Amino acid sequence: MSTPAPVLPDRAAVVAMLATFGQRAAESVPEHLGSLELTWLTAEFEQRYGIELELSDAQFAAVRTVDDAVALLRAAVLAATPGTAPAPSPGTVSGGVARS
Repeated sequence: MSTPAPVLPDRAAVVAMLATFGQRAAESVPEHLGSLELTWLTAEFEQRYGIELELSDAQFAAVRTVDDAVALLRAAVLAATPGTAPAPSPGTVSGGVARS
C-alpha cells in the first residue's frame, strides 16, 4: 500500500492564509511580502499544517514574494512527509523543518 501524496499548499491557499492577516480580501494581498506578513504566514502555516518551520535568517530574508512563500511552504511539507524529498529551491537550505 502506498503512502498518499501530501497536500501541498498552492498559491491560492497561501494567499488565503495571508488574507487572514488584517481580515482582507484575497485580491488585496500584495505580491511583495513584508516581515509582518511573513511572520503571520509562518504562524498560520504551522497551525494549519502541523509543521514547525525553523527558518534561518537567510531563509526568512529570501522570501520576498507570494511565489517565494509558496515554494518554501511546499518544500516544508515535502521535507516533513516521510518518503518524499523536497525539490531544492533558491535561497533555501535543506532541513529547517520539524514535525510538531
